[in-house]
Amino acid sequence: MKITGYRTLRTVHHWGRPVGDANGVVAGGVTDVPVLLVETDGGLTGVGLGAHADAPRIFPALEGQDPRAVTALYDRMLAHTFKSGHAGTTFGTIGAFDMALWDLKAKMAEEPLWRTLGAADRFVPGYASGLDIALDDEELATLYSGWAERGFTGAKIKGGLDTERDIRRLSTVAEVLRENTRFPALMLDVNETWGRHQAVRLLARIEDRVELAWIEEPVRRWDVKGNRAVGRAARTAVASGENLTGLEQFRPLLAADALQVVQTAGVWGITHFLRVATLAHGHDLPISPVGYDTNPLAHAAAAAPNHLVTEVQDTKSPVGLTVDQVIADGGIVLGDTPGLGITVDETAVAGLDTTAGWSRPDGPHVRPRGAGLRLVPEPGPRGPTAEGTAPGSAHSLPRDARTERESTP
Repeated sequence: MKITGYRTLRTVHHWGRPVGDANGVVAGGVTDVPVLLVETDGGLTGVGLGAHADAPRIFPALEGQDPRAVTALYDRMLAHTFKSGHAGTTFGTIGAFDMALWDLKAKMAEEPLWRTLGAADRFVPGYASGLDIALDDEELATLYSGWAERGFTGAKIKGGLDTERDIRRLSTVAEVLRENTRFPALMLDVNETWGRHQAVRLLARIEDRVELAWIEEPVRRWDVKGNRAVGRAARTAVASGENLTGLEQFRPLLAADALQVVQTAGVWGITHFLRVATLAHGHDLPISPVGYDTNPLAHAAAAAPNHLVTEVQDTKSPVGLTVDQVIADGGIVLGDTPGLGITVDETAVAGLDTTAGWSRPDGPHVRPRGAGLRLVPEPGPRGPTAEGTAPGSAHSLPRDARTERESTP
């Protein structure tokens, strides 16, 4: 079987609520989901998810190749770009192709990918993650009550703009999850919004009142000394890595013992996750993949000996996509459909308006000018106001996120 071509689609995910973090919010709750379909001369099609703007540039490395040689083809794609480098959108494109190739490899073996990768158990432990910074306290409790009903015992909230608000919201979620456990695992993700000058101080304030399982991206992703300083001063673990591309970006952090939980993002592909997991395993560190639509990395997580827990962001799938998995018992129960278990209904996707979402200039994928440079809190994420939701409304941050009292040096 040979790779003959590819097609691109774009669908949307309806969250039913605003989503975002300290950097911005998509108030309408609709985000775009790029889909890459890799075609073969044997009639099978591989499904990959994630942005793939560089597909025309990368595909020549795959055309005419046997899709079963996934890891060799991954290196072939990297080699195809070595002069200009493979970070950013190029790495995302390689990840989308890589995911589609693994999907094809498992389909050719007529088994689910978790079997192809050597996993013995279809269950993948998870934690709930709501991308929830724009929700008020009541909405937050309602959201995580749904996760508690599905057996989850751990959750991560978005914060970093106001420590009092973060403490209150962490406590709210903990109370909800005590339905399932006396000691919920709580994580706080500040998405690189703190500077090194304030991270240790603000985290200490939170730790005095809430027990955290980890603090995520407290400083810039590549800041070896900063992450190490936070880890040395804190009682909790430092987690990071979702925005790092390639082993060369992980090595300095792991060599300096700057991380205690190693993360990877689903949009970087299966092979990247497997290689980072092996690197982390060599340092006796756990791996935790970051959530994405349909949880494609769950198959690889099931096979990783050092997998800790997988982020699960929603129980629904994007429009036109169905996935053979169940979110239950505090994790992901993978099915038996060959490959990733993702089915694409191209008719349902045709004609969708996919202009809203992550690509907005006021959304959470754009770093605000003041991030890492604040001495006092700013108004909440820019998304609600920019998209027409007035400050003080149900989808704005509470007023205490706009006061100055909590981050004064």
